[in-house]
Amino acid sequence: MSMKLRFLGGTGTVTGSRYLLSDDSHRLLVDCGMYQGVKTLRRRNWATFPVDPSSINAVVLTHAHIDHSGYLPALVKNGFKGKIYCTKATHELCKVLLPDAGYLQEEDAKYAFRKKFSKHEKPEPLFTVKDAMEALKHFESLHYHETFEPVKGFEVSFTPAGHILGSSCVHVHHKGSDRTVVFSGDVGRQDDIIMRPPEPLQHADVLVCESTYGNRTHGDSDPEKDLEDIITKTAGRGGITLMPAFAVGRAQMLLYVIHKLMGQGRIPKLPVFLNSPMAIKATEAFIKHHKEHKLNQSQCELIDDKTQFVRTVDESIELGAVRYPCVIVSASGMASGGRVLHHLKTLLPNPRNSVVFAGFQAPGTRGDALVNGAESVKIHGEYWPVKAEIHNLDSMSAHGDYNEILAWLEQGSLKPEKVYITHGEAVASDTMRKHITEKFGWDAEVPELFEEVEI
Repeated sequence: MSMKLRFLGGTGTVTGSRYLLSDDSHRLLVDCGMYQGVKTLRRRNWATFPVDPSSINAVVLTHAHIDHSGYLPALVKNGFKGKIYCTKATHELCKVLLPDAGYLQEEDAKYAFRKKFSKHEKPEPLFTVKDAMEALKHFESLHYHETFEPVKGFEVSFTPAGHILGSSCVHVHHKGSDRTVVFSGDVGRQDDIIMRPPEPLQHADVLVCESTYGNRTHGDSDPEKDLEDIITKTAGRGGITLMPAFAVGRAQMLLYVIHKLMGQGRIPKLPVFLNSPMAIKATEAFIKHHKEHKLNQSQCELIDDKTQFVRTVDESIELGAVRYPCVIVSASGMASGGRVLHHLKTLLPNPRNSVVFAGFQAPGTRGDALVNGAESVKIHGEYWPVKAEIHNLDSMSAHGDYNEILAWLEQGSLKPEKVYITHGEAVASDTMRKHITEKFGWDAEVPELFEEVEI
């Protein structure tokens, strides 16, 4: 009995990861991401799911980021009845991320209705907090290296991918065809500030590999030195340093580096605020799962003790009125939603302030526009001038660049018959394909959206 793989998302773009494995009688979905970025991509979230959700037997997640897990509440709402499998830390983070995504959906719909900038009479959210809570009831979590059978005939296990807490490569062995396909998920760095490197892969007949930075390297700049310079200069001119950060992973890394620099006397002692309820909860999960990353208990506690957590809406509004030098870390990381938008509205028009992006900015997001020199950006239906200094610290990315991914692929004993390159912009994916073919001689190709292949 053969196994088929269909690419339902994550091709030609870095968002919306969804892969369907099937044989004659079962269907297993690997990742169930939401699309983010340009409007044409975001529209895909509203399209009817390419296969009937009730026909999918189970879902397996590589990690918790919304572009890999965010469509789950909609999938359950539309009829999916099976279980959702992931690692322990991914489960913990999804408990934070999914209800938050539902909340943002509801808020955006209300805001569009209030301001009348939707073409719909009454804009509806894609899913609600309640839908997210419903989806969480389907979760079942496992340890790394534990083999389980989510669907009859499909044996699955997780190995650490080093990207964020709980992130994994998903290994699927199909007993009927005796074939193994491995999904890289998002692959971490070889020498990350806080995450351990991804575990080398030993066997795959077919490999599905990400290519976010398939055509770029992170360069040699030292992110700690960069942050030291930016924060010191900004504070020196009386400004505020705002860091839009992914609530999971990046926020914790930034806080760790800021407090480390302060402790070493390399930047002035300033108040440090974390204004993202989601990032606060993720930081708590990060401290709980400290065995999975490089920071010890006391380094985690440093983040906890020295950061002012901004929890309520009132506290957030109060922080928005602050005009003295400080550092604000807030979500979302691509400035596509969340509390960071209110800070951008007050801080962007003033040249004393700095905005620091620290990770991949998907095309079409405000973050992408800002790092590419936009003179104004649209927030909540209005344009705001960009006078603040904008910085992009690519070197803080949680994705391995193409050199790091090639080094990782070389560490194991892989000899796949076929490699499919996904999760990258078109040029990045095609460049990654060339790198893999030239270095290893493997047969690599970039699949089309909805293409189905035999494993």
